[in-house]
Amino acid sequence: MHSLQDLGLALVALDAKRLAELAAEVDLPERLVEAVIAARGITAWGGRKRQLQFVGKLMRDIDPGPVRHRLAAWADGHDMDTARQHALERWRDRLLAEPEALDALAAEFPRLDRPRFRALIARARDERERQAPPHAFRAIFRELKALDAAVERA
Repeated sequence: MHSLQDLGLALVALDAKRLAELAAEVDLPERLVEAVIAARGITAWGGRKRQLQFVGKLMRDIDPGPVRHRLAAWADGHDMDTARQHALERWRDRLLAEPEALDALAAEFPRLDRPRFRALIARARDERERQAPPHAFRAIFRELKALDAAVERA
């Protein structure tokens, strides 16, 4: 019963778009969805606790497996996005620190626009020396992100 209440708490923590997506995918009962939405609006601790218990009670009528599976998939997706972001940040730092990193990047991403990256790297290094705002530094990251997205779609 407590695990169902915890699962209900996870549903309450979802944003409205994700909750609607989950409700449609898993076919959650309308009464449960309404109870979850109502729990979000309750700020008094006692009232919120009772509402969460009610959500847990309504959770007994559904199979929690698909809900747990979907929540876990979203959590794993977030971890993968974070790992991808960190990898791109490492590429950016490497491009600024190592002269041969651009060749390695071109080997990994064949669609790389070398002249554009060379110019961005030079501007980013110049910004660092002058202690100017990191516009080119951020532009490198945006370009790397676009390259990564193009490879992912292909």
